[in-house]
Amino acid sequence: MIRRALRLSIALLATLAVAAGTPASATPARTPQWTQLDYAPAPADNPLKGFLPYAGSYQTFPYSMEWFYLPLRDVMTGPRQFRWDALERQLNDIAARGHQAVFRFYLDYPGKPTGIPQYLLDQGLVTRPYPDFGNNGVSVSPDYSDPRLVAALENFITAFGRRYDGDPRIGFVTLGLIGFWGEWHTWPYDGWTQPENWMPSNEILTRVLSRYDAAFDETRLLARYPSPENKELGIGYHDDSFAFETLPPTSWHFVQRLIDQGVTEKWRQEPIGGELRPEIQSCLWDEPVSCGQYEDFAESVAQTHASWLINHAAFAGAGYTGDNYFRALAATRSLGYELTVTEAALDRDRVSVRIANRGVAPFYYDWRAELAAVDGQGRVVRRWRTPWTVAGIQPGQDPAQLSTRIDTHGLRAGSYDIVMRVPNPLPNGIPLRFANTSQDNHSGWLRLGTVSTR
Repeated sequence: MIRRALRLSIALLATLAVAAGTPASATPARTPQWTQLDYAPAPADNPLKGFLPYAGSYQTFPYSMEWFYLPLRDVMTGPRQFRWDALERQLNDIAARGHQAVFRFYLDYPGKPTGIPQYLLDQGLVTRPYPDFGNNGVSVSPDYSDPRLVAALENFITAFGRRYDGDPRIGFVTLGLIGFWGEWHTWPYDGWTQPENWMPSNEILTRVLSRYDAAFDETRLLARYPSPENKELGIGYHDDSFAFETLPPTSWHFVQRLIDQGVTEKWRQEPIGGELRPEIQSCLWDEPVSCGQYEDFAESVAQTHASWLINHAAFAGAGYTGDNYFRALAATRSLGYELTVTEAALDRDRVSVRIANRGVAPFYYDWRAELAAVDGQGRVVRRWRTPWTVAGIQPGQDPAQLSTRIDTHGLRAGSYDIVMRVPNPLPNGIPLRFANTSQDNHSGWLRLGTVSTR
């Protein structure tokens, strides 16, 4: 939908409109005195970016999100009947660790029992067993053309969005539901490798995509492949063979698909995520790289502008050690946004900042900044909400300049540190931290400078 595709631009324009000026008054505007703030790398566990594990508690590597799959049958019990307990448990467990969730629902996961709702099987939905991917008939591929299944998917998506759109426990949702692992393919049963094509028609795919796009306006969605059916929608993409089948010119590689659909710049509005190909998660950080097949990680990030990747090897067991750990740490930092306040201008009734993005992608959510005055004892003595959002600040462009009034009347005469932070809407979530030496990585407050009320 247009509102999804334009929301980053609208949020940034609204912020810049605040920065552009204030209503005219009889008092001449003072020229702000800008002070430079020093850069330092942002924490590796900044929210909504970086490497993430399968859901669980780990001490081996920094992270802010956790991944899981869920069978549709666990929440859908009838054509319009839903029991959300299984999803609630996962979201609550992850949120209790201060993290946001990334997940998808599936019908068909090779090697796992079917995810098809039982009522559809009881109604006689046709399914196909297959031996591929070590499945050996455990899971089955449904007849995606069955009107009962299509209606079930549409009803589920509507109910899912109505209940969970904008839920702060959720970072991103990948569309899932269709194909093996919910990855929107049924290879080798694609009509080319094998004569049978088990995928739904383009008309059914369009119905599913349209329903998702209508159901979610705040929570960010990602599709597995760029396609004519989704290229104009407010939906990002996930590359689940990252740094393995990512770079062009091979026709089925992720970036080549972006090129072919004309969506290489879509990352500016919609997120890119995925999974570091499992076969290379443990060998990609060796020096020299010991993987039999792989692609350059940095180049894959540069061409995709990815914000997050599943990389469970960083967390499993002992994780990475020695130099491999530090190479992987640099890699997780390289994903997504890195926002730094380059300059600040302060006086007793106005605060202005300039924010640059040194990362590869914008921050995608409309989280609002707040300001505070801190006294000489380190106590926050006043807070100010701001209209500022850091959503949509693009990498490689001039810093965004933001300005707002503050009211210091009533504060005792003295000097006060002015600090800024972008809190996470998840109550105990990790705050967004800026890439500055004056950033307090625990509290989330960034010291901008000092004002005097004498």
